[in-house]
Amino acid sequence: MEKEIRSLLIIGLDVTSLAKSANRAGYDVYSVDYFGDTDLRKVCRESSSVIVQQKNESYGRLSAKFDPENLLKLAKTLSRKHKIDGAVLSSGLEDFPKILSELNDHIPILGNNLYSINRVRDKNDFFQELDRLRIPHPTTDVVENPKEAFKKARDIGYPVVVKPAKGFGGTGLRKVSNPQRLDCAFKLASSLSKRVLIQEYIQGIPASASLMSIPGKSIALTINEQLIGVRSLGQREPFGYCGNIVPLSAPKTVIERCKYVSERIATHYGLIGSNGVDFVLSKEGEPKVVEVNPRFQGTLECVERVLGINVLEAHVEACVSEILPKKMTSPRCFCTRLILFAKKRSKIQDLMEFKEARDIPLSEVIVEQGEPICSIITEGSSRENSFDRAKDVANSIYVSIHLQ
Repeated sequence: MEKEIRSLLIIGLDVTSLAKSANRAGYDVYSVDYFGDTDLRKVCRESSSVIVQQKNESYGRLSAKFDPENLLKLAKTLSRKHKIDGAVLSSGLEDFPKILSELNDHIPILGNNLYSINRVRDKNDFFQELDRLRIPHPTTDVVENPKEAFKKARDIGYPVVVKPAKGFGGTGLRKVSNPQRLDCAFKLASSLSKRVLIQEYIQGIPASASLMSIPGKSIALTINEQLIGVRSLGQREPFGYCGNIVPLSAPKTVIERCKYVSERIATHYGLIGSNGVDFVLSKEGEPKVVEVNPRFQGTLECVERVLGINVLEAHVEACVSEILPKKMTSPRCFCTRLILFAKKRSKIQDLMEFKEARDIPLSEVIVEQGEPICSIITEGSSRENSFDRAKDVANSIYVSIHLQ
């Protein structure tokens, strides 16, 4: 049955690594994304992007220009031109059920059904369900006005995290330590999403699980360290996603607990294919679940490298044939992904010379301060070795575009 899937549309904000994985697996690859980077176009039969990068011109700010409707329009256009067997989701669309429903009408989504996606992304229902499952999580409430926000923050107890119910990459998240700062944080979050989360602040290590699931069974491929708000990478958002290190360095008992919790959630919700669970590891080593991402994650290439598998191929087998990878080996190395952001408004030089670079923009395009430049991927024999190599490449890239 798997052989019936010949062509795939990879769709979302950040799709380069996923498109490359599909290309390596032998599929005819089409893509719809936001940035339209140069290395993405090389692996696709046709690629459409919201932004058309041009030399000596800025591609603006993602937070101001992103509209999921634009991704849908581009996908419809491709579906009229080509026979595409299935759509595979990257980030950016999971909180827009109407968009996903219309996309599915044109190109069947290869992965979770819309009901499952909506269930895990409905924050009120999700955290109530975690309570029923007795799975630890930060105390969380959904509010729509400042009065509710002040009441819930008082009930939860400061410090709290204020964040938009819909969003991506940690944009608009703020830690609030007292009532005086709550109003400003609420205004920021509500400017990005009508519904706002007031959440207990958990001090600990941001982490995630990369899962593969079929009905009734899930396996955690890897447990990963998340890199959040790294100022040296030009990230201006305090909780902004900056990449990951795979696998997470932690005691075996902690890793096994993370696997158990994430697998239980994925199986309970009937998720299929590639999915992610985000959590914060408390000081006691307890994973406190924050959210589920019912689509491919930014860890993709790192997971493939440390396990020696093709995750996109495994996703298709799980969705079409209900087959999970037969035997997972222990991670054979550490792999770091860093996302580099512009430290000031900059004209980007040719980054193709950096073999570790991904999501490479057009040479001489202008990137605004705080906007993403590219990603880099490095391997190492240890966490520190992998991370240090990534930082060295990052510094070299910054020097090449005169940011240091």
